[in-house]
Amino acid sequence: MLLGAMFAPAAPARAEPVQIVGFGDSLMAGFGLGPGEGFTEQLQDALRAKGHDVVVANAGVSGDTTSGGLARLDWSVPDGTDLVIVELGANDMLRGIDPAIVEKNLDEMISRLKARGVDVLLAGMLAAPNLGHAYGEAFGSLYPRLAQKHGVVLYPFFLDGVAAEKDLLSEDGMHPSVDGIRTIVDRIAPAVEQAIAALPKG
Repeated sequence: MLLGAMFAPAAPARAEPVQIVGFGDSLMAGFGLGPGEGFTEQLQDALRAKGHDVVVANAGVSGDTTSGGLARLDWSVPDGTDLVIVELGANDMLRGIDPAIVEKNLDEMISRLKARGVDVLLAGMLAAPNLGHAYGEAFGSLYPRLAQKHGVVLYPFFLDGVAAEKDLLSEDGMHPSVDGIRTIVDRIAPAVEQAIAALPKG
């Protein structure tokens, strides 16, 4: 019996795929993109290519704000979800909503998810320069502060490497093209892998 136990194959650390939900606005929803071209599909393909057994669901809603996200959070993230990528705040910023409100909404989202045993990767956003230095400082600082408070993985700027790059944006100059999404996925993948590695085993 002892020898049998010694040479028995080790049980897999996780029997089921890691269930990931991308929760955000049009950047997450894949505005203007075709089937298979959006962030969640490309991220799923990239993670599987790296050997991760994952399913990445799309819970993005175009035009969503942090207030809208908070209102739909509970039913948008199903039971059994392991990790949520929270990508919200861009529409709040474009509307000039008080960063304190944005922070309060995101704080509540992360708290609710963690209370359900769901881990979070927080994808940050930066304010447009035309909103002024004070607003930009207040808005940009809330994401690192929340990540530190809740002990979650932070990806500082979801559009890193894509914002203001015309070759990586759609015709509206705001939403990423297919190549833009590919760039985002390439850059955020290590942070997602870090979050996956931190998930409870089993």
